[in-house]
Amino acid sequence: MMAETTFAQELKEEGLRLFQEGLYEEAIVQFEKAKDAFAAEGNDVEVAEMVNNLGVIYRMLGQWDEAIAALEEAKSTFVRLGDRSREAQTLGNLGGLYASKGERETSNECLRQAADIFSELGDEQRYGETLLALGVQEWKKGDRSEGLATYESGLHTLQKPTTSQKALRGLLGLRNRLLGTQKDKE
Repeated sequence: MMAETTFAQELKEEGLRLFQEGLYEEAIVQFEKAKDAFAAEGNDVEVAEMVNNLGVIYRMLGQWDEAIAALEEAKSTFVRLGDRSREAQTLGNLGGLYASKGERETSNECLRQAADIFSELGDEQRYGETLLALGVQEWKKGDRSEGLATYESGLHTLQKPTTSQKALRGLLGLRNRLLGTQKDKE
């Protein structure tokens, strides 16, 4: 049993390496093999994880129907297994996919569901990251004030902001202090 687990994990790791190198077709082959190896072990969580990974790659390749089918399958499995964190991650991937297709309403719906789940789970980092993505989509949809508010909320929620996110937080804080000062003078 241990050898199978190691073999499946090795296939998964190789798929991730290939994906990170941009070798998507090769990564698909490895993720398919890993999916089969995890299925042979009866590891439904990892099978769904591989299906999710395939969905992400199909999105990168612009293979929309395959991407949607894979991500919906992964999401359904995570729901069945009660894995709320992975369900939310998959919803976030679906949100990104629909954003890539220009389907902003569906994208926003998926991202909002993902954000709500991350919030329920107390996963502040992923909640913040999802709010950032949702804010961008709201902005692109034309709802500028809502998009900015959502994005700003996401920035302030992040546990591990990047350097540029920290700088943006600082600028927003300065803006708020200046606006607060202006209000005091009025």
